[in-house]
Amino acid sequence: MTSAGPSYRGALRSRDFRLLAGALTTSAMGDWAYNVALIVYIYDKTHSAAWVSAGTLGRMIPAFFASPYGGVVAERFERIHVMVSADLIRFCNMIVLTVVCAMHAPAWLTIILAGVNSVVACAYNPATNAMVPQLVGEDHLAAGNALVETINNVAIIAGPAVGAIVLAFGQPATVMGIDSVTFLLSAVMVWRIRARSVPTDLSGEGGPFRQMAVGVRAIVGNSTAALLTSFVVATTMLYGADTVLFLFLSKDKLGTGANGYGYLLVALGVGGLIGAAFVNRLAALPRLSLVLSAGMIAYAAPTALLVVVHSPTIAFIIEVVRGVATLAVDVLAMTALQRSLAPDMISRVFGVFWALILGGLSLGAFVTPFLLNIFGLDTALLLAAFVVPAIVMVCYPKLASLDRVAALTAEEVAPRVRVLEQFDIFAAAAHPVLERLARSATELVVEPGTPIVVQGEPADALYVLVEGKVDVSSRREKGRSEKHIRFLKAPSYFGEIGLLQQIPRTATVKADESSSIWRIDGETFLAALTETTLSPSFVSGMSMRLARTHPNKTVNLPNATPASELDQSH
Repeated sequence: MTSAGPSYRGALRSRDFRLLAGALTTSAMGDWAYNVALIVYIYDKTHSAAWVSAGTLGRMIPAFFASPYGGVVAERFERIHVMVSADLIRFCNMIVLTVVCAMHAPAWLTIILAGVNSVVACAYNPATNAMVPQLVGEDHLAAGNALVETINNVAIIAGPAVGAIVLAFGQPATVMGIDSVTFLLSAVMVWRIRARSVPTDLSGEGGPFRQMAVGVRAIVGNSTAALLTSFVVATTMLYGADTVLFLFLSKDKLGTGANGYGYLLVALGVGGLIGAAFVNRLAALPRLSLVLSAGMIAYAAPTALLVVVHSPTIAFIIEVVRGVATLAVDVLAMTALQRSLAPDMISRVFGVFWALILGGLSLGAFVTPFLLNIFGLDTALLLAAFVVPAIVMVCYPKLASLDRVAALTAEEVAPRVRVLEQFDIFAAAAHPVLERLARSATELVVEPGTPIVVQGEPADALYVLVEGKVDVSSRREKGRSEKHIRFLKAPSYFGEIGLLQQIPRTATVKADESSSIWRIDGETFLAALTETTLSPSFVSGMSMRLARTHPNKTVNLPNATPASELDQSH
């Protein structure tokens, strides 16, 4: 099935993604309601702002250190199983927290249990980031990310309201109990997702710290990944500053008191909902650096207007505009990062990514009180407005060069893409998927008589015959003398049966004449196929090829997304 073009409807056409979105909505709403209840409980027990701060830090600091290893867990094990396990652990933990609050236990005990929840989530988030591309495909990736961000924005708006309503009629323990149920519902929905990831064998990479270091090096050692991550960290750091500035802005300038703090945060969430309506179109623009830079400036610069604004309505509108911009930056940067990563490291990179997000949020919230004490509110607002845009303007030539490099890379792999797109196995593959396969291919020149694959050996790669001819032979199932099956002439491919069936090679392939061949690593190939569907003509052809060598085996495609998962009503 060919893509109908990037759209939110296209992303939601995937049954698996709808289940994931439902699970995220349920647990996120519960989480934000629980955050309100936790803060209220801690304050009621201690009447101390320091203890309230400890409640926040008690969740953030453990998560900051655990996030990189959470990415390793999401890489080593099947990701749906990781997500379900995380939901069930948090369900049990929230039951304990419910009992603890009902028994009026000390505040420090609730902080410890809340910290456990945050640590467990460190594996859930990278697994989610890695599964979204697999569930929606390359064409709808920006739309899928935007929908996930929309869910978060809705939860930011509605979750605290739900928590406040429940607290008006009950106790914090009631909210905790409701949140425990949301994790159980989330686990049920995630378990119903049919798609599964292929775990990565990390045993050869050393201990946990070496495995985590892969994610760090992937960001630090790659200018594109470092740049994309820095954009999201910058927006998060500004958000951390907002969480402090909004309180004083509301109290000292807008005259709305402490309640105005919540209104300004809600305005950012409303802006995110509006931004979700068109961010997918921005993702299709060729000059990503220009869009990201404009988004950063649009998020930061309007803060300067708050120096002279005293109208709550105008301030609300300003924050809506900023909310639109921050959603655009976060979604576009995250989408580009997902597309730039190798499948066997995406979870580990996002484990480090989420640690940096937490670090940026904490740094912004930590530094802002010092700025307020030293410079005052107006100067702090101006610094928040202009420091990041100034850095963006200075770095823009470097940013623009990344666009040029990306364009040149796409031009270089274009001939390979044209070869790949003519094969039935890639008939439904999106162009970015073909580009990724083309970039990963290793070119080999094979002399006549040289074996390329040998029957019985493990299947570890797909081979594309670009020039020349190869001889396919097999001992068949009973292991008798080898018989010639057929000749393959370029352009063609072979090696897919062992990879897709997850069985040893079913035939031996030797070069019949000097041949040019591309080798595509098996994990890269399988990861690409999880983002597309296999055409009926390919499945039929594969069945016939398998029947010639192993007639007692039936075709089973565990790593391909079946067409039945997609709603055909479009």
